[in-house]
Amino acid sequence: MSETKKLKLGIPKGSLQDATIALFERAGWRIFANGRSYFPSIDDAEIECMLVRAQEMARYVEHGALDAGLTGNDWVLENQTDVEYITSLTYSKQSRQKVRWVLAVPEDSPFQKPEDLAGKIIATELVEFTKRYFAGKKIPVTVEFSWGATEVKPPTLADAIVEVTETGSSLRANRLRIIETLMESETQLIANKSAYKDEWKRKKIDNISLMLNAAIAAQGRVGLMLNARKADLQKVIGVLPALNSPTVSQLSDAEWVALNTILDEALVREVIPRLKAAGATGIVEYPLSKVVL
Repeated sequence: MSETKKLKLGIPKGSLQDATIALFERAGWRIFANGRSYFPSIDDAEIECMLVRAQEMARYVEHGALDAGLTGNDWVLENQTDVEYITSLTYSKQSRQKVRWVLAVPEDSPFQKPEDLAGKIIATELVEFTKRYFAGKKIPVTVEFSWGATEVKPPTLADAIVEVTETGSSLRANRLRIIETLMESETQLIANKSAYKDEWKRKKIDNISLMLNAAIAAQGRVGLMLNARKADLQKVIGVLPALNSPTVSQLSDAEWVALNTILDEALVREVIPRLKAAGATGIVEYPLSKVVL
């Protein structure tokens, strides 16, 4: 028997690990990260997983140690790696929003704009991108690598920081004020360019992309089934904020039809009473695991 082909897939270790594993489970793959092992198991004989820090992922994908991986486009830009962008996946450890890399200073500092930091010290983990950012503005600064706890460094250990934030709450808690957004970032599925030219690996990567996006699209949405008299159909359809036009099917009773649609879960509490008032009956809400757009 021929050996099973393998796709070497990088899973981001650290803050995104749990959210990524949960996303894969919703997409149909169960990944089991066991203790200290950097090689989690997965219920797909064609995939071999490895836990890699998001900061390093793009380099390993570029060099071919991994065929594909998930990491933020911030780290692709930081390392200036040459990889294939497959798809953007807007999810993070706390929310389904993009994160921002921001320039922040102490609340009571006199700094109001990047130019005010000429000759000052900036602490960040995103060193090379930050250097290029200030060089592009012709602002002379010293950029120092921060090993962590970056928010506590101003004003004693640095004059300002460049830090990633989702909500800004940590910056506010440390009495820091944002004066500039350097970039927005979100998770990307990236691939090694040579691997993506291989027909089998390309199909496998594209299938993973399809299913991950379907799982993300289903988040915060529900399906709704209901019945309505044909005489009330237009009133009922007018109530539905459908993802696409609702599916309408004829029932055995010629005077009645069934409707099936998708809507944001947050709207359900408002929509169902309006549907009832418009003449709909047999209204059923059901959860979604995947939505292929």
